[in-house]
Amino acid sequence: MTASAVVTGLGIASPNGLGTDDYWAATRSGKSGIGRVTHFDPTPYPATLAGEVPGFVAEDQLPSRLLPQTDRMTRIALVATDWALADAGVEPEKMSEYDMGVITASSSGGFEFGQGELEKLWGKGSQYVSAYQSFAWFYAVNSGQISIRNGMKGPSGVVVSDQAGGLDALAQARRQIRKGTSLIVSGSIDASICPWGWVAQLAGGRISTEDQPNRAYLPFDADAAGHVPGEGGAILVVEDEEAARRRGAKIYGSIAGYGSTFDPKPGSGREPGLRKAIEIALADADVAPEDVDVVFADAAAVPELDRIEAEAVNAVFGRGQVVVTAPKTMTGRLYSGAAPLDVAAALLAIDEGLIPPTVNVAPDAAYGLDLVVNQPRPAEVRTALVLARGEGGFNSALVVRAAD
Repeated sequence: MTASAVVTGLGIASPNGLGTDDYWAATRSGKSGIGRVTHFDPTPYPATLAGEVPGFVAEDQLPSRLLPQTDRMTRIALVATDWALADAGVEPEKMSEYDMGVITASSSGGFEFGQGELEKLWGKGSQYVSAYQSFAWFYAVNSGQISIRNGMKGPSGVVVSDQAGGLDALAQARRQIRKGTSLIVSGSIDASICPWGWVAQLAGGRISTEDQPNRAYLPFDADAAGHVPGEGGAILVVEDEEAARRRGAKIYGSIAGYGSTFDPKPGSGREPGLRKAIEIALADADVAPEDVDVVFADAAAVPELDRIEAEAVNAVFGRGQVVVTAPKTMTGRLYSGAAPLDVAAALLAIDEGLIPPTVNVAPDAAYGLDLVVNQPRPAEVRTALVLARGEGGFNSALVVRAAD
């Protein structure tokens, strides 16, 4: 019998809330964390808004020996992992080290750390560059540092597929649980709000240049003109269901289904791959479209991409026949951290029976979506679908279900 993968712990660091309780209180009430960039002076740049994680002081959370060797994203990821393990009631030192693994996603690696070392190289010389640069910038560094800190020597890795990567990592975690590993730490924290990272993101041409926080990120709105970048995400503890139940763990829900596709070459005339990813995920979960209670949208806020997503959702569920929400309008798009945060929000929505809103958006009727706006919507939520797309053609869909 194939093992079922369930989520037993959440560790959240979001622009609108540090920690699960703060995040959910803000999200269910529509509180935004988007504002003017404070990590550096954004005045010379065309975009000046971001979602920044508030109140995170690494020195208060981590041993001093870790600070010189870690980027901001890794520091947040380590602390979020501590929170997730504590939430799950897991003490890693009491488990077999080869029965625990770490699979995270990343879209950029440690940009801020890398920028600092490049400045030393250019301004002072190679002898001033830290030896930690060899790994602190690397995509896999969060997985490595989490595994070292917690003594986890089981199946581990990193997935790099931009925003879709957060779902791909959770799917890989489920795959390893099905192969016999008891526990996988998964999800993602991304953080690249520094001048070097900012320029790289601007080069993609999808960032909003609006300077009013409540008008900058408007997916499925007639005024949509790009997204607001953000930092943070969520780390989840994924376990074998039988093992979790034996130890009496609280189960938020199960990772029931997953699908991924890749878009065809532009100009080919072939259909984008998102609809197929949704259909694969539903089939994998053995869930009919009418059984899905809510869709957490990718919400690109680029008109053509919004159209593609709306058409995919309507093709599978029927026009306006499924509830859709995009709480990332309160945080910005967190790149690989965005989808795990949406998964966490979906599990919390299941737990409370409340669908969080999409803020600031006046839905364009042309998209035909039943979008939850401005206020949360009470609802019995048993099954949720989370969508994510990565720049370059990645599409992923993940189904989470309430625990039986």
